[in-house]
Amino acid sequence: MKNKTYTRLINRGLVTPQKLAQLQQEAADQGRDLNDLLIESGVPKHELLFSLSEHYGVPYVEYDEGVVLSSQIVRTMDLEHLKHALWLPLSITRDRAEIVACAPDDPEVQKDIHSTLQTTNIDFRVALPTDLIRIIEHNLDLNPGFPRAAGRTQLAKVRTFLADRRSLLSSYRTALAKGRTGLAFLRTGVSFMMIAFVLFRVFGAGYLGIAEALLFVSGGVMALDGIRWYLPARKISGKTLDCIATTPTKGTSVLEVVDPGDDSEFRRTGEVAGADDLRRDWDTLSPVMRRRFLASDRTDLAEERTALACLRTTMAKARTGLSFTRTGISFIGLGIAMVRQFPTGWWIAAGSLLIALGSVKTAQGFSWYFSGRRAAEDSTRSIRAEEDKPGIWRSVFPPAVTCDHPAQARTPLPMIKGFLSPGIWATTGLALERTLLAERRNVMARLRTIMARSRTGMTFIRTGMSISAVGLGLLITFGTENVLWTIFDLALMTIGVLFIADGLTWHLPAEAMRKQFPYCLADMEIAAPDYGTPVSTWRKAVFSHDDL
Repeated sequence: MKNKTYTRLINRGLVTPQKLAQLQQEAADQGRDLNDLLIESGVPKHELLFSLSEHYGVPYVEYDEGVVLSSQIVRTMDLEHLKHALWLPLSITRDRAEIVACAPDDPEVQKDIHSTLQTTNIDFRVALPTDLIRIIEHNLDLNPGFPRAAGRTQLAKVRTFLADRRSLLSSYRTALAKGRTGLAFLRTGVSFMMIAFVLFRVFGAGYLGIAEALLFVSGGVMALDGIRWYLPARKISGKTLDCIATTPTKGTSVLEVVDPGDDSEFRRTGEVAGADDLRRDWDTLSPVMRRRFLASDRTDLAEERTALACLRTTMAKARTGLSFTRTGISFIGLGIAMVRQFPTGWWIAAGSLLIALGSVKTAQGFSWYFSGRRAAEDSTRSIRAEEDKPGIWRSVFPPAVTCDHPAQARTPLPMIKGFLSPGIWATTGLALERTLLAERRNVMARLRTIMARSRTGMTFIRTGMSISAVGLGLLITFGTENVLWTIFDLALMTIGVLFIADGLTWHLPAEAMRKQFPYCLADMEIAAPDYGTPVSTWRKAVFSHDDL
């Protein structure tokens, strides 16, 4: 049967019967398509298509990006099944279908067509398996050999889910910031109440009674308001954040979403065979193939931004925890001062209650600290790893000085076909521009993560200073007469100094990295868009660094 299929090739002397039999055996042994082996052996592709067309008595179809299926066929047909069945409808009407098939006379193919389309009137076209698969993949918006998750629509869905997760993480950080503000209210309110107690203890309810009452009531209101702000942040503290990201591969593997929803999981497919060579030959790719790679690049960049947002949220939890610790330390300091200053009466009970509450708050705050520390270390490693990788522009247009051989510096002409109008190339340029802007957003996301690490270091320093101040204040107020209390005061001061030193190890390197970015040191211009006029006429708002 195979010899009859390729009679034209034998008659024209393009292949001998012996060579054809040898290639048939190789195809069977290697599990490859005979047509591919014929082309590799030197048979021109157009001659092979003529031979198939002559044998089956139908026109042939060759892969071209201009072969576009109707949206109805793409939506309703199982194209993945057709890739394995090796047939494809080009058009379908009520009583007739135009079908491209690799073996139009195959009974199994005909049976599959009839059962799927419920029609007996078929106009066949013949195509090579590789061409038919590429036609299907192109209409699935895929580059050769890529899984369905690599389509630009599928990648856009993944980016949408990642954007939704970043929005959720942003809401968490806002709630945590409100929680820290609430804890500051709580500390201030308790301080007001303690001042009112001390004034009452020293001066009684005399002429200062009104001031004492106002201080006490104001402190109570602030404390209650602070608790109201803090409670939502406490709920978030119990959430486990997964900040692990996959390893991008320059578009040769694909990020996909599993179980889309509130708890989506993201995973990466295996690397596609031959995709690296395809990416390396950028100048020979058609515009749509380039846009597919760029869409994958934007998805990888979105994943990195999401992971960095998660790490910043974890560090925000640590800052909130340390704010809780400072609140607890202030309670402990006030409680100890009350017990030591007024060792009789109900003051002991009030002081003991403050010490107990402060101890619980301090312990809980420290429980948030360790996850934040790990997040800061992970963010530093992630940022340094990304900084060592080439950017999008460099990977798309590598400089000639990096070429191993002068011949590689010569840029081949891209494939230009009739349907590739200038608008198609302009669209590809816009896709590259969007990808470059996405990369710029990632640079700024790394900067925000560095500054979050710096802020977290400053939080350590503030916490250390609070602890040391409490210890030093107790030591100055009550002296060194009691050895045990003196040891306790010195221990507080030592713990505070260690926190300050730890905070400096976080803050100083982050500040050094921050100064490498121009966004923090120069004036900023932001365009005020007016989409009814050309971009060149848009006004700009200038923000000076001194004003920030």
